[in-house]
Amino acid sequence: MVYAIVRASGRQEKVTVGDEVVLNRRPEKPGEVLELPALLLVDGDTVTSSPKALKKIKVTAEVIGDERGKKINIFTYKNKGGQHRRQGHRQDLTRVRITSIK
Repeated sequence: MVYAIVRASGRQEKVTVGDEVVLNRRPEKPGEVLELPALLLVDGDTVTSSPKALKKIKVTAEVIGDERGKKINIFTYKNKGGQHRRQGHRQDLTRVRITSIK
């Protein structure tokens, strides 16, 4: 089994060919191809972690589309002060499908 650890939008993701991964919003449009930098490659019993060897590895992904994350409710409250504030947040996300690891 071949899988790679890639850097994607400020965090690391373990991916194999055919996986769908949700990243922070990317500027690419649906259908476009993007390349993710590999940090580690595992091919059966062989583990590649050398930066020199990883420069040759290409992990490509196809953008499926943009979406919004689950709503996070933020509520601040101070007792006996009549002070409260309610706020919400939904993160902008991009869903991609891993097409190849070479």
